[in-house]
Amino acid sequence: MVETLRRQVVPVLVWVLLALVLRWAVLEPRWIPSGSMLPALQLQDRVLVEKLRARLHRPIPIGTVVVFHPPTALIAAGYDPKAALIKRVVGQAGDEVEVRDGVLWRNGSKAAIDWSAEPMDYQLEPLTVPPDHLLVLGDNRNASLDSHLWGPLPQEALIGTAVLRYWPLNRFGWLRISAMGHPPCTTNDLG
Repeated sequence: MVETLRRQVVPVLVWVLLALVLRWAVLEPRWIPSGSMLPALQLQDRVLVEKLRARLHRPIPIGTVVVFHPPTALIAAGYDPKAALIKRVVGQAGDEVEVRDGVLWRNGSKAAIDWSAEPMDYQLEPLTVPPDHLLVLGDNRNASLDSHLWGPLPQEALIGTAVLRYWPLNRFGWLRISAMGHPPCTTNDLG
C-alpha cells in the first residue's frame, strides 16, 4: 500500500516541482491590465513571457515587447515594486532617441517602424540611452506611462519578453516583429 502510494505521489510531486521551476526561470503567464499597448495587445489579453533572455543578459532587439518591474521613479510615486508593466523597446544603450512633431526619431533618423497607432502629442528631447538601459514606450503612446515620463529603464528591472498571446483564442499566436516593417502580428494575422 505504501509502495503504491509512493509510486503515485512521487511523479506528481516531480511534475509540480518542474512546473514551478519552469515558471520561475523560463516562462511565465501574464495578462494585459491596461490599454497602453493598444492596438497590438488588447485589455485582458494573456501572454507568455520568456525569461531566459533577461536572466542571461542577452541583447533585447528594438521592437521587442518587454515585461518589467516598475523603475525607481514609479516606485517613489507609489507603484508596487512587485508589479509588472509591459511596453515596447524603442531604444537600446547608446541610441539617441527623441520624439519631435509627433514622430519617433532614433539616431537622427525617423524610426523605420514606430508601432504607434497615432502621432504622439508630446515631445521628448533628444536622449542618449545609458549603458545597461532601454527606452520603452507603449504602443498607445498618448495614454502610456512609459520612458517618455520616467526615463530609460534599467535592464535589471526586466522580467522577460512577451513571446506568445495565448488568450483569447481568436488572437492566439506568436508576438514578433514583421520583417516587412509593419507592427507586430500574430501568426493568425498573416492569413
